[in-house]
Amino acid sequence: MSGAAGGGSAASGPGFAALPDLASRRLGGSVRYATDELFAAKENLIKPEPPVFVAGEFGTKGKIYDGWESRRRREPGNDHAIIRLGVPGIVYGVDVDTSFFRGNYPPHVSVEAVSVPGYPSAAELNQLEWRPLVARAPLTGDAANWYAVTTPRHCTHIRLSIYPDGGVARCRVHGEPLPDPRLLTGTVDLAAIDNGGRVVEWSNAFYSSAWNLIMPGRPASMADGWENSRRRNDGFDHATLALVGAGLLRQVEIDTSYFVGNAPASARLLVAVRPSSGQADALQWAELLPSVALQPDTRHRFLVEPGALATHVRLEVFPDGGVARLRVLGELTAAAAAELSVRYAQARQADVP
Repeated sequence: MSGAAGGGSAASGPGFAALPDLASRRLGGSVRYATDELFAAKENLIKPEPPVFVAGEFGTKGKIYDGWESRRRREPGNDHAIIRLGVPGIVYGVDVDTSFFRGNYPPHVSVEAVSVPGYPSAAELNQLEWRPLVARAPLTGDAANWYAVTTPRHCTHIRLSIYPDGGVARCRVHGEPLPDPRLLTGTVDLAAIDNGGRVVEWSNAFYSSAWNLIMPGRPASMADGWENSRRRNDGFDHATLALVGAGLLRQVEIDTSYFVGNAPASARLLVAVRPSSGQADALQWAELLPSVALQPDTRHRFLVEPGALATHVRLEVFPDGGVARLRVLGELTAAAAAELSVRYAQARQADVP
């Protein structure tokens, strides 16, 4: 399996790069503060698309870069930017991408984090005690710089510090979503990434990541979905999702928007309940939605057997093709909600200084 969510590519990166970018604008991330952004805006740090470079493009302040760039420091100190994650979660690695910054990149970088409730202001964030994610380390220009987090921790915000100044194209924060479970009452999309759903396995993602299936909002184009390569043998393609917790399912949506000539001919959904051992390979699958014909460029909504229990959902597409979104609507069981609350509290407690 391969692919990264929220921007970037896991093809040549470390294992954590397959996890979603929790800071991405696609997930609702924002840049709350920067000490300086004279040459290039801090908001570029969280753009989901790869950085670009246009030779000869200059503005009134100099060369235009697709990233964040501060001015040359003439006094002691360093610059930093504070990013609010679009989805809080446990961070396992960071990619500090300096693409196209060759003579103006910072030689060193560090990353710190906090986990705080609510929506603090930039001034309030600057007063907090930050905990290290990535200790000060060398940075290479015009490259993806991958840093594994030695002690993964729950984060709502990260602080990217550059020493002493310079430019960074993107900051991608890869981790496992873990939002406040108090927000998951009633009927919700149990597979959605912003609710804590995850993609755990897929057969093929040649054109675009299976993580796109559970992204927020409506798809923007054919690129904003899961698309596999053309199958030249018998069989089918599939993707497996881990729901935020055990839930009672009500309805599902299989959305083929923008897949006009390459939607699957049909699809079916299977469900499983994770055994107490927690081993994914021990899942026992049962059919939730029998094989059904799919139409191109269409949102398909289906009612399912009321009260069907699941912790995992498997989408099978026949024989291949693209799907933009998969929604799995239902309610968490009381036991799952309690378990999630304990996990969330423990994850946040570990970050209290």
